Amino acid sequence: MTGPTGPASRFVDSIATGEFAAARARLGAFPLDDLRRPLPLRYRPTASVGEPPAPVPATANAVGSGSIGRALLELDSGKTSCVALLDDALRAIDHRDGELNAVVELLTGPARAGAEALDAELADGRPLRPLHGIPVTVKDVIDVGGVATRCGSEAYHDLPLVDAEGVARLRAAGAVVLAKVTTHEFALGVTSPQSRNPFDPTRIPGGSSGGSAIAVATGMGLGSLGTDTRASIRVPAALSGVVGLKPTFGRVPTTGVVSLSWTMDHVAPMATTVSDAARLLAVLLDDPSVLPTEEEPAVGLAAMLGRGLRVGVPSAAFAGTDPDIAAAVTAVVDGLAARGHDPVALATPSAADLDDANAIGLLISRTEAASFHRRIGTDLDRCWVEIADQLRAAGSIAAVDYLDAQRARATLADRFRALFVDHDVLVMPTTPVVAPPGDAFAEYLMVLSRNAIPWSLVGFPAISIPCGRSADGLPMGVQLVAAPGEDALLVAAGRVVEAVVAGA
Repeated sequence: MTGPTGPASRFVDSIATGEFAAARARLGAFPLDDLRRPLPLRYRPTASVGEPPAPVPATANAVGSGSIGRALLELDSGKTSCVALLDDALRAIDHRDGELNAVVELLTGPARAGAEALDAELADGRPLRPLHGIPVTVKDVIDVGGVATRCGSEAYHDLPLVDAEGVARLRAAGAVVLAKVTTHEFALGVTSPQSRNPFDPTRIPGGSSGGSAIAVATGMGLGSLGTDTRASIRVPAALSGVVGLKPTFGRVPTTGVVSLSWTMDHVAPMATTVSDAARLLAVLLDDPSVLPTEEEPAVGLAAMLGRGLRVGVPSAAFAGTDPDIAAAVTAVVDGLAARGHDPVALATPSAADLDDANAIGLLISRTEAASFHRRIGTDLDRCWVEIADQLRAAGSIAAVDYLDAQRARATLADRFRALFVDHDVLVMPTTPVVAPPGDAFAEYLMVLSRNAIPWSLVGFPAISIPCGRSADGLPMGVQLVAAPGEDALLVAAGRVVEAVVAGA
């Protein structure tokens, strides 16, 4: 698939000669707390503050809300079948994909065979699996055995023999892989400009997991598996009106994923509700503690914490935000306060912290990407202009800058982790703007990811939840962040926020 080339010169000037130089300048001025601190060869976030909540055992009928939850309940009662769920998804693809360009390769034959086999299991009286018959899509940087992985690029083509670990876990839980879906080339951007927003096809869906967001928003699957290195699950979730749930770094294996940045890549799910995303995440983590087991979100949270949420609201994350988004997220914060939770305005992360995190994340991710693509011999002349430009420019970043960026990352991680001594979650806008026009995609690379990058950089779990529509009818997202390892708490808090948005 050929990428966009229209705004190439504008993009080259702003990224290659501008953003990288600005990032190196910020890095040079960054104050390191401990110059003697050793660098790990592979990044791991520091353990969470305090004792994590005790695991909650999975139950056969945990929370029926959301498309996946309802489908499982209807399968259990015989009201639907796995083949019927698949056919619903295929009809959605037939209806919308020609306009939105989400599907890279449709796997109808294998998917139907899988759905029929899963229906046969139920007919034989075998128990329902955790994702029994649920049709899912997979971002095209993640391997599906026997299906080409193309990474949205004419410069890459691989035919893997086996599934990526995340795909294998979904299949073992009963999910039916229906399609590979679009990505910003090599996942090196947050716009997916070759695809279109399901709420306004003149606009982008967000990226790099843009196809995943479109598929979930339109019913082309009930869930999707994507990746998030800088912002690539949460930005498309916010712009396309779905839930994107990035776990703690390192908890979901990246085996079988074409690397963007080996110290920042996360494998993560998208779904229509927090409960549905949690179902997918529980399988990916092999950890039932993230499964909500109470229909009433506040009940589940109270059982976990024994009190209300302590909510930190970083003021800097609202700077420059569209008024509609700022108002929607402020309404969420006010709604939490009205329900007995405790929001407090925070000066950290500051505007400088956000800018530093963006600069550091840009240097680390693009340097690691350049190293990877040099090693595999990617022909940059066959890449999109903006991708080739980023990779060529990143190849000139000095090793000492990369290592200094890793040291600065550790300092930021300590600073951000300290926030969770007194707060359970942070709440802020996911993106400062709604989905931009498709012909202006190149102008929004750094803007869209500003509030999301810090949490991928330090590996903390984060979730984007829809929080209404703008005056133009475009989706908006609210982002929650928790301490590393507190994925179950993040899910519980997310369900409470979802109920606040719904007015429950």
